[in-house]
Amino acid sequence: MSHRLMASLGALAVIVAAPLAGQTPVAKSKTWSVPRTPDGQPDLQGIWTNATITPLERPSMFAAKLAVSDEEAAKFEHQNNDTLYVDRRGTTAEADRDHAYNSLFFDRGTELARVDGVKRTSLIIDPPDGRMPPLTPEARQRNAGMMRSFNNYDSVKTRPLSERCIIGFGSTSGPPMMPVLYNNTYQIVQTPDHIMILVEMVHDARVIRLNSPHAPASVRQWFGDSIGHWEGDTLVVDTTNFSDRTRFRGSSENLHVVERFTRIDVGTILYRVTIEDPTTFARAWTMEFPFLTTKGPVYEYACHEGNYAMTDILGGARKAEQEQQHK
Repeated sequence: MSHRLMASLGALAVIVAAPLAGQTPVAKSKTWSVPRTPDGQPDLQGIWTNATITPLERPSMFAAKLAVSDEEAAKFEHQNNDTLYVDRRGTTAEADRDHAYNSLFFDRGTELARVDGVKRTSLIIDPPDGRMPPLTPEARQRNAGMMRSFNNYDSVKTRPLSERCIIGFGSTSGPPMMPVLYNNTYQIVQTPDHIMILVEMVHDARVIRLNSPHAPASVRQWFGDSIGHWEGDTLVVDTTNFSDRTRFRGSSENLHVVERFTRIDVGTILYRVTIEDPTTFARAWTMEFPFLTTKGPVYEYACHEGNYAMTDILGGARKAEQEQQHK
């Protein structure tokens, strides 16, 4: 988990009297208007969380329902939380090790995401069935080859990026910025020409250039190259130039992500993101979910796996191999 440091007083001021994570967002009042930065931009600054137990894809129990009543949601939430937030310790030391994390470390919230006053059954809103589009034949073949090469754990260079503390797992840093098991906190800071999103997980920082062209296609980055502009009160962020190592849901370096951030009330940013990669997905697809204000500060992330654990893991494996050879 993380160790905490103090956030700026300015960021804290933005969230005074806002709802905490997990609470129902404050309904937009007739007198409420989007706050502005000194240069006139809609003000998205503050500390936010996208923690939710709404799954990426719609469970079969909800069929064609994009949203459900609070009663239906409560039943699903109760079943989910009874499974997620339990004592996961094993009966033996060996079994306990296999559980990896106790549920104490989980921080996904306890509710389905609420949008337009109702609770959503999936993050995906398009296709209408709430399911990811099929992978193309090219993607299936490419990913099968990558799985064989990426399952080589004998070198630091071939181990997963999140295990090496380069980027967070599950696309928490994005784009798209997905809710994961824990550390779902983000801090947004604006200037006239840039927007920075600090991600709690791995302490990643996304820097979005406003009204700027994309970097040359030869420039490839872990989070891609993000440029933004305002369409009314909505921040639109266009990201290309991904590395072929990030592979969001099996995507290629041709991944194209368009995010839309709209502050719809004092405590909510509505986040809508469209994923496009013709070499991977049969069609473009879209997700939508809220970011809610939450108490700061954003805690410092100490990724121990990137300090001593990696040399210990590899050193232990080499020692085990030597012992095996001597038998």
